[in-house]
Amino acid sequence: MKLLDLALDSPEENLALDEALLESAEANGRPSEVLRLWESPQHVVVLGRSSNAETEVDLDACRRRGIPVLRRTSGGTTVVIGPGCLMYAVVLSYQRRPQLRMIEAAHQFVLERLRQAIAPQVLGIDSAGTSDLVLNRKKCSGNSLRCRQHHLLYHGTVVYDFSTRLMAECLGTPARQPEYRAGRRHEDFVANIPVDPDLLRRQLAKVWEATAPLSDPPLDRMREIIATRYAQSKWRISTG
Repeated sequence: MKLLDLALDSPEENLALDEALLESAEANGRPSEVLRLWESPQHVVVLGRSSNAETEVDLDACRRRGIPVLRRTSGGTTVVIGPGCLMYAVVLSYQRRPQLRMIEAAHQFVLERLRQAIAPQVLGIDSAGTSDLVLNRKKCSGNSLRCRQHHLLYHGTVVYDFSTRLMAECLGTPARQPEYRAGRRHEDFVANIPVDPDLLRRQLAKVWEATAPLSDPPLDRMREIIATRYAQSKWRISTG
């Protein structure tokens, strides 16, 4: 598996690069797998593909704070990311891992490796809901996926030094909630975990056996995605 540790300047670039990695793998004509690690230099609200901005986001609060609101192509609910959230994306090949065509198996497979990467620093991490990791029943990692014909993109975040109060200010109550949330507010539901992000980066590369650097990331395709997708109001809800 290739490794790409690369954070770009804008939220659009960072979201589009995850998508471009998946599209590049599909167009490659052979199994291609890559792990990307990054951290957004600014706060941004990211909607799931089918999320409703009017109900899941406090758009006025985001405008006051200058926080952009964008939509990703994968599923899941709305999140706030920024400094203090380690982001990862992994593109996996169905040819190499045919069991991942079963969505539940894909969640279990990736979340277990994410748990293994965190475990040397934090004991007691467990999975909950469809695609969360939790510590003491508080969410510390949210994840989502997008499936194509030959590959899937699985990506998410590990919260280690982020303001749950900011989450509460920017987000509304999601229409879909895992049972284990039990109606808790964002501040009571999400928790930072005590990890060193640099060590976690190394552990993620280790559990995924991502040893060779990706020297030619698909930046041209990323720019095409930005020009076509994020020029539309469906994908760029607010510019901050």
